[in-house]
Amino acid sequence: MLAQENQKKQPILTPVMRWFMLAMVLANIGGMMTPLLMPLYLTELGADITDVGLVFTLTSAAILVLQIFGGWVSDSIGRLRAVAIGSIGGVLGYAAMFLAPTWQWMIAALVIYQIPHALVGPSFQAFIAENSAEENRGKVFGISGTIFAVTGVIGPPLGGLLVGWIGFKGMLAVSGGLYAIAAGLRIWMATTMKSQAVEHPTQKLTMASFKRSMSSMVGLMLAGGVLTWIFVTDGVADIAFRMSGELQPLYLDQLFGISVTQIGLLGSINAIFAMFVPMLSGKLVDKYDERLPLISGFLLIFTSIMIFLRADSFLTFAISWAVGGFGGGMLGPAFQSLITKAVPPKLLGTFSGVFHSSMGFISLPAPWIGAQLWERISPQTPFIITAAAALLITIPIFFRFRLTEKDERIIKRVDSSHPHEPVQVEVKD
Repeated sequence: MLAQENQKKQPILTPVMRWFMLAMVLANIGGMMTPLLMPLYLTELGADITDVGLVFTLTSAAILVLQIFGGWVSDSIGRLRAVAIGSIGGVLGYAAMFLAPTWQWMIAALVIYQIPHALVGPSFQAFIAENSAEENRGKVFGISGTIFAVTGVIGPPLGGLLVGWIGFKGMLAVSGGLYAIAAGLRIWMATTMKSQAVEHPTQKLTMASFKRSMSSMVGLMLAGGVLTWIFVTDGVADIAFRMSGELQPLYLDQLFGISVTQIGLLGSINAIFAMFVPMLSGKLVDKYDERLPLISGFLLIFTSIMIFLRADSFLTFAISWAVGGFGGGMLGPAFQSLITKAVPPKLLGTFSGVFHSSMGFISLPAPWIGAQLWERISPQTPFIITAAAALLITIPIFFRFRLTEKDERIIKRVDSSHPHEPVQVEVKD
């Protein structure tokens, strides 16, 4: 009884998680300044619409390769150390972007900038899962999603204001400075703190251990369970969303004359409304399951895009981005919770790297295709495809996004496997 009372009194976010979140906020306030404005900066450096699509296609390829190794490194050496190493790469990436003289050189700079995404990204979700109880995991992911949304509220409008005040390079300098502070904090955490979760034994970074992890993870993703359906569904969504995502700032600027500052404000509006729903999404996950917030989120995104396509003023675009914020905020905690239930803890980092890399490879040509559809058919075409995908993928989510007895057998088989042998997962029941 006393043990249960002490467990109830424990805070949802442990001290190490609070420091982890603080570093995340600092890093992403800086990081959120650049994505929405980068297509405009590339055009300032001489790129046209097709060039912008090519840049994001090529730089996406880099993160795909890096993420495959990033998740494995996280599982092997520990979450905090992987985050610290990745953050050093992020500082170098900011320096490269600041010094890049042309849009062609910016490709190399953006490749370096992807290093923290490869190492920090796979570690983030796994770190939260390992430091939370399963019965509260949806709520913890909801809290982290809300905290993360704060960076989206501050970053985009601050980036737009800085560009208008001191130019793109000045904005990159401020953004990089914030990220450097976060990197220093992460290095301090990696050298002085330990996760309060039960840690898995570290292993050497050898090619043999890499092959074992990859074999186990690919087997899980192709076993025909819930992970397979997540893989298929998210692949379709990723292709459709990448077709239009990087083109949004150009659509606003070139077709409707929305200023850089206003575009930054739209990003902030999106993040503000996204802040209201992660906690709700997490509560729905813990009370029911992940399907309700996922379906709700994609329906809201579909509605947002339809408003976007009919908009002709800043106010209407703001409404569109607000609705999209509600939808995006619903998705994160639900996806994260389902994945951490379906993937054994010792493979969470590897899964994140392999899964997102696989999605990225599938959608690699999507930005270029979106740019071609813009020029050859109409600027609205990529967005119409995105809206259709958001609506249609709610069907497999409703029927397939839940853990079955087959998934539980697969997880037990992986958990009981020898750490030096790849897991052989049966594709058939």
